[in-house]
Amino acid sequence: MRALFIALGVVMVLVGVLWTGQGLGYIGGSPMTDQTVWAIIGPLLAGLGVALVITAARRSH
Repeated sequence: MRALFIALGVVMVLVGVLWTGQGLGYIGGSPMTDQTVWAIIGPLLAGLGVALVITAARRSH
C-alpha cells in the first residue's frame, strides 16, 4: 500500500508540473495554455503530491 501512495504522489507531482507549465504558457498545444487557473492549480497539486510521498515514505508499515 505504501508503494501505491508513493507512486500516486509522484504522478501528482508530474501532473502538477505539467499543468503549471501549460498555465504559464511554457507548454503549448492545449486549451490550458496561458490560463492562470492552471498556473495556480498545478503547484497546489504538486505540493500535495510531495506531501503524500513524504507521508507515505515515513510510514513504517
